[in-house]
Amino acid sequence: MKTTLIHNACIISEGHSVRGAVYIAGDKIEAVRADGCPLPWADRVIDAGGRWLMPGVIDDQVHFREPGLTHKGDIASESRAAVAGGITTFMDMPNTLPQTTSLEQLEWKLQRAAETSAANYAFFFGATNDNMEEIRRIDPRRTPGLKLFLGASTGNMLVDRKESLERIFGETDLLIAVHAEKEDIIRRNREYYTRLYGEDLDIAFHPLIRSEEACYASSAGAVELAVRTGARLHILHLSTARELGLLDGRKALSEKRVTAEVCLHHLWFSDRDYAALGNRIKWNPSVKTLADRQALREAVNSNLIDIVATDHAPHLPAEKEGSCLRAASGGPLVQHSLVAMLELAARGVFTVEKVVEKMSHLPADLFRIDRRGYIRPGYYADLVLVDPDDPWTVDAQNILYKCGWSPFEGQTFRHRVWKTFVNGQLVYDDGRIDESVLGMEAAFSI
Repeated sequence: MKTTLIHNACIISEGHSVRGAVYIAGDKIEAVRADGCPLPWADRVIDAGGRWLMPGVIDDQVHFREPGLTHKGDIASESRAAVAGGITTFMDMPNTLPQTTSLEQLEWKLQRAAETSAANYAFFFGATNDNMEEIRRIDPRRTPGLKLFLGASTGNMLVDRKESLERIFGETDLLIAVHAEKEDIIRRNREYYTRLYGEDLDIAFHPLIRSEEACYASSAGAVELAVRTGARLHILHLSTARELGLLDGRKALSEKRVTAEVCLHHLWFSDRDYAALGNRIKWNPSVKTLADRQALREAVNSNLIDIVATDHAPHLPAEKEGSCLRAASGGPLVQHSLVAMLELAARGVFTVEKVVEKMSHLPADLFRIDRRGYIRPGYYADLVLVDPDDPWTVDAQNILYKCGWSPFEGQTFRHRVWKTFVNGQLVYDDGRIDESVLGMEAAFSI
C-alpha cells in the first residue's frame, strides 16, 4: 500500500485553519497531525511550504456532454479540467443524447466514467412525464437523485403534467433536484419582446425573458409540492433575491427537506456584464441584477443557500453566437470555480473557510456521500493544495476545456491550484495531469 505524507501545510477544514500534516495510506487519510507531532515515514513526502490544504471540491451540477454531445466536451476532457481546478467529485446531469432516463443509460454512463474519468463521479437520473416505473427501480446508493426540468432548458425533458409531478414527489424517497423556471411565463415574455422588437434580440433581453417572475413562480410551486408531499427537494442554480424567501436558514442542513444551490456565475457576474461579455455569460436561469447577486452572496454567508456549484455546460464558440433567442445557454466553469470563489474570499465577500464549507463539506452532507468532503481519518484522500499567492491569468493556452474558451479569459486570479489528489493518487501536479489516474464511483448513504 503506497503512503504519502503532506506536511508543512495550512489545513483548512471544518471552520478552522491549522498548520499540520496529513498522512495518506492507499486511497484514504490515515492521520491528521498538528505541527510539532512526530511524522511517520512515507513512500512520498510533499512539503506544502505553507500552502493551503483543502478537501477536494464536490460539484453537484455539471454537464460533461457524454454521450451524444462530445464535440463540445466529454467525461475524459472535462474531468481533467475539473481536477486541474481542484474538483475531485462531480455529479453529471441527464440531458445528454440519449438522455439518462433509463437504468440502461445510467449504467452506460457509470461504466464510461469508470474507464475515462480523472475525478470521482456520479450521475443524476432524469425524470420525465412517463418513466415512474424506471424511477422505482433505481438503487439509491448509486445516484445522487432525480433531476427534473420544470422549465425547458436543453433537451426535451420538461416535466409539465400535474399528475406526473404529484407521482414523482409523492412516490420516491430520492432527492429531487429541480431546474425551476416556469415555461408559460418564459413563453409569454418571449412573445412580448419579439412582438415589440423582432426576433433579433440582444443578450440584454435574456434576463427579461427568463425573468425573476419565471424563476420564483416555478421555485414556489416546487417548494409547495415538496412540503405537501414530504419530498426532499433541492433547488438548483438559484438566481434571484426573491426566491430566497422560500428557504429556511434557521435549520441545520441535516434538518432541511428543502435545500438550495447557487452557481458561481450568479455570484460573480451581474446584468452589468452583458455589455462586455455578451453571450459568454448567457445561462439558464439568466444572470440577473447586481441586487440579486448581492442577495445571493449574503445568502451563502447566512446559510440560506447550502452549496455552491458550477452548472458547467460547455458549448463551442460558434454555438454561443447569434441573438439571445438563438445562442446556446451555458458555459464552462469547472477549471476556475475554486480559484474564483477564493478570489471573492480575498475581496472580503466570503471567508476561505466558508468556501470550503459550501464547496466540499456541505455537498457531501447534503447528498450523503460516503466518506468524502472532509479531511478526516478514514475518509477518502480527495485533497487539493492551493498556493494562495501565485497570480496567473486565464488565457487560451492554459484552458483545458474541450470547447477551448472560458468566460474568465483575461481574468487574473491570485490563487493557483498546485496539486490535486483523488483517492490518494496525485492526479494533477503543478500543470501536469497523470493520465493513468482514474476516479471512483461515489457511493450514497440511504
